[in-house]
Amino acid sequence: MLGDAWNYLTQWSNWTGSDGMLELLYQQLLLTLTALAITVVFALPIALYLGHVGRGGFLAINISNIGRAIPTFAVLVLLSVGFVGTDTLGPYGRAGLATLIALVLFALPPVVTNGYVAVREVDKDIVEASTGMGMTGWQVFWRVELPLAMPVIMAGVRLALVQVWATATIAALVAGPGLGNVITSGFYNSNLGKGLAGAFVVAAVAFVLEMLSIGAERLVTPVHQRRSGRTEAPRKTVSAAV
Repeated sequence: MLGDAWNYLTQWSNWTGSDGMLELLYQQLLLTLTALAITVVFALPIALYLGHVGRGGFLAINISNIGRAIPTFAVLVLLSVGFVGTDTLGPYGRAGLATLIALVLFALPPVVTNGYVAVREVDKDIVEASTGMGMTGWQVFWRVELPLAMPVIMAGVRLALVQVWATATIAALVAGPGLGNVITSGFYNSNLGKGLAGAFVVAAVAFVLEMLSIGAERLVTPVHQRRSGRTEAPRKTVSAAV
């Protein structure tokens, strides 16, 4: 089976064309990045605001955790069959809207939880000192809380990115786009090498995304936090909350 998977991966004809691996990889990346962008643009600011004011966090976190409580595949089926249908949505393919909604719900918990907890875990002495210097609440948030919370916020985005990328393969189960088509086609047709080849590509890209995200996370981490390891406490708190 490993030999068959290798043969499938090394044949250029399997990578080209409208149903080739490159096109399917692009489709899945587009789904993943769009779902993550929607979550970051709409949900993250709410989480940061609630963390700043210190109210509503319990409700926000528990609402976002609905995405973990309900299986993503079940959400996708319900949306595609009973609500938004399986119509083609531009470059997102068949059942594109249903897939995006399901992936956004799946991305909510790590983004919202990390965003809220990251701001709440900023040292209160620093916040009080900033307020004592005459900073407004808005200035305290932008100049103090957000820079210090950014590493933990990015950790949540990184976690969501990798999870959504891996989960986006389920789009194939409702005739959607992505590398899941290679995996399902391979196993449904007893071509285990093809299915395994698709799984290898998904895992390899997940590793690449993880490494890129770690690099981005390191870039936004202040130098003094890297040296002192001050992000460890918030990370443990975030893990416990999740």
